[in-house]
Amino acid sequence: MTTRGLLGLVASAGGGVESWFRTELAEPAVARGWRLAITLTPAVVPWFEEAGELEKLQALTDLPVRWEPRLPGQPKPHPMPDAFVFAPATFNSVAKLALGIGDNQALTALNEAVGVASCKIIVMAQGSAGQRRHPMWETHVTTLTGAGVVVVTDVAPGRLLDLLDT
Repeated sequence: MTTRGLLGLVASAGGGVESWFRTELAEPAVARGWRLAITLTPAVVPWFEEAGELEKLQALTDLPVRWEPRLPGQPKPHPMPDAFVFAPATFNSVAKLALGIGDNQALTALNEAVGVASCKIIVMAQGSAGQRRHPMWETHVTTLTGAGVVVVTDVAPGRLLDLLDT
C-alpha cells in the first residue's frame, strides 16, 4: 500500500465521538494509506477511555496518541502532518482555533498548521442551533475559511476523508 502522508486526526468532546471516531474516520484513513498522528482534547479522553477506544486507536498508528503537552526539552512526538481532520470540533474548539488559542495539545497542533499552504485542514464543526446563533459564530467560521481551513457541518465522518482529495 502506498502511504499518502501523515494525517493529523483531532477530536474534541462532541456527542457520540467515542462511538464513531475509530470506525468511521481513523480506520478508513489507514485503509486509504494515511499514517495517523492522533491528538485529542483533554475533555474527550475519558470518553475514549470508558469506551475502551484509546488502545484501539493506538493500535492504528506507530505514533503516540496525544493529549498532554510535552515537557521542555522533550522532542515533538509527532512531525507536522501533511493534512488535518478535526472531527468533531465543538463550538468551544472552533472559537479557540479561530482566535489562535492553544490551551491544549490538540489546539496547539492545529494552530501551528493554520496558514501553512501545504497543510490542508478540514474542520467538522459541531454546535447546537443555539450555539450557531451566537453573534461570533459566523465570524469564527469566516476567520478560519479565510485562513484556508475547510469548515463543514452536517457531513458524515466517512465523507471527511473525501474532502482531502478536493
